[in-house]
Amino acid sequence: MATEALEKADKTSAQAEESRPLTAEEEQDIDSLYVLPLHMIPLETPGLKRARMIKNVRLDSVIELFRDAETGSGQIEIPELGAAFNWPADAQHPDELVLSSLSRLHSYDVYTLRIQLRKLGIDVDNSSTLALSPTKRAQLTVYMKSFTMPLIRQIYGDTDSVIKDVSELIAMFASPDKGDALKNLKIMAEKLKIELTEVPKFLEDYGDVFLSLAYYKDCLDELIPQVMLYSEATEELKDNMQMRSDKRLMNSIDSINGQLTDITTSITGRFESFERHSESMWDNITAESFAKIKKMIHSHHVTVGGVLCGLSVKMNSWSEKFANGGGIVRRGDFVMSDMMQGMDRISQIEASAPKMSD
Repeated sequence: MATEALEKADKTSAQAEESRPLTAEEEQDIDSLYVLPLHMIPLETPGLKRARMIKNVRLDSVIELFRDAETGSGQIEIPELGAAFNWPADAQHPDELVLSSLSRLHSYDVYTLRIQLRKLGIDVDNSSTLALSPTKRAQLTVYMKSFTMPLIRQIYGDTDSVIKDVSELIAMFASPDKGDALKNLKIMAEKLKIELTEVPKFLEDYGDVFLSLAYYKDCLDELIPQVMLYSEATEELKDNMQMRSDKRLMNSIDSINGQLTDITTSITGRFESFERHSESMWDNITAESFAKIKKMIHSHHVTVGGVLCGLSVKMNSWSEKFANGGGIVRRGDFVMSDMMQGMDRISQIEASAPKMSD
């Protein structure tokens, strides 16, 4: 009887936890490229549920056990967890196996996780956590409009509807409020060669596919100015007489800046190709043409996520340390150590991306 009461209390507590609004910090973690809250992962060790897996500036995955303004970030490497949590020494703990696998992922954004967790055999089908936060979805509306306006016009014709959130775009299709909309939905079903009852699922897929593209585009647009500021800052290092005599530093700066140019040019080209394919799809929309676009975009999630994650970690680390200047020697040391470490990995991820064809 007592056991049943405890189980019921635990279940009630878990339901309350799931239903409460997310804090701003929790939303930031969910929307992050380089943070994985471990409560999303089925682990046996209770203490790890409150921890996070993060990518450090060298793009290595570590477990962050705590973080606050005064004491900073308490990080531990995965092989050291056994001693910290008193795991048996005679066998590898199941949590260590899971975390070791997760540490090899290039990004922890929700779209990469959906793909990679399934590959690792971790059940994510019933997880409501692998979705962007409501705040982020609202922020992405400006990007989503370019992908959804062709769909709106297809169903509604010209519309002056005021849309505040991505979900409202999809809701417009699921619950048409104009007399001609239902007729146009039937026409769309015929074009797609699907049943009318299948149209809502198509619309849901459509919204999710292009929401992922909007999310990554938003990340890229935030990164480009940071990359430019970093490049300008390193040019100052090259102009400094003291630093200019350090050939290793000069070579490191040139190498990193060259890689940044190549990577950003390549990934920007990928997004331009996504947009061209998306626009041409509406010339003859069918279930097959959408499926082709969906497959193409999904096939790039892991590499796009990996590149953007790596660049975000690098640029954010630089900004945090040197936003207010910082000593010239400190900046040079940071370039040669932390900035240089892992850049080849980002280049390799971009080079491994599936080929785009026009």
